[in-house]
Amino acid sequence: MASPVQIHPEPGTVHWGYFDAALPPVAEVESGDTVVLHTLSGSRDDLPPGGMTIRPEHARVHAAVTSELGPHIMTGPVAVRGAEPGDVLRVDILDVALRDNWGFNLIRPGAGTLPDDFPYHRRIHLAIDREKRLVRTPWGLEIPAKPFFGVMGTAPAAELGRLTSVVPRSFGGNIDNKELVAGATLYLPVWTKGALFSAGDGHAAQGDGEVCLTAVETGLTGTFRLTLVKGTSLKAPRAETPTHLITMGFDEDLEEAARTALRDMIALITRCTSLSADEAYRLCSLAADLRVTQLVNRHKGIHAMLGRWALGPAGAKASALGK
Repeated sequence: MASPVQIHPEPGTVHWGYFDAALPPVAEVESGDTVVLHTLSGSRDDLPPGGMTIRPEHARVHAAVTSELGPHIMTGPVAVRGAEPGDVLRVDILDVALRDNWGFNLIRPGAGTLPDDFPYHRRIHLAIDREKRLVRTPWGLEIPAKPFFGVMGTAPAAELGRLTSVVPRSFGGNIDNKELVAGATLYLPVWTKGALFSAGDGHAAQGDGEVCLTAVETGLTGTFRLTLVKGTSLKAPRAETPTHLITMGFDEDLEEAARTALRDMIALITRCTSLSADEAYRLCSLAADLRVTQLVNRHKGIHAMLGRWALGPAGAKASALGK
């Protein structure tokens, strides 16, 4: 078996703040191949004081790459041979490893869930113990690290041009779903040739909502298996874990985001079972959880989670694609 493709964050392998179908791929793989993406988080202003390790590639990226439209430094994109618009890219998240011994959290004027309550700019740094998988706050609390990538996405359709990395959309992007840890699978619509998968915005820990604006922003190493699924189309990302099926909705209006995620879950249930839409709607009311993914990315997020047990015998083998 061939070794996974390793991509390290350097000026030629990252894009900062945007998704764009015109970006040339930094690597090309076959469907089913594994790639390892090493990532960075933070601008010059976000770097920590002495006592925390700043990787030399951080300075190289800062010196050579310009932030456009958003704050997220993403490694990629990676092209998957044979991917065409209308396909689905299955992203098996095989591992997510803490890469740095520090992270940061930010409050910014006019941003976050309570901008009128906290109308100032303040950044804190948090120590990360990678061996013990703990995050230490400045006030002494230890938070278990549960690392995941806030941003994972394919490229948008070419006619949309360059889009900010801030807003989650139909191609994924700034999803900020803390369920997407190692062992989860994310399904992304393909909108352009090659799919062009990128990841970044590493989080060591985050609460649902990400309410103050950021999580514990940090560098991560992600190991992904990228597999094309032909003959199945999606309008928005879906995901699955060993225990749950997940649908997602994004909108400026949180209630509309909830409606989108709920409708997609109803559609998924009817594909996985013999239940009618009426019965699936009732099942969601009885057994599904609608959770606030994030409130801070212009388009807010809701994800609907349904335990596999609720689908009966079919649940164990059910896919978020409805197969």
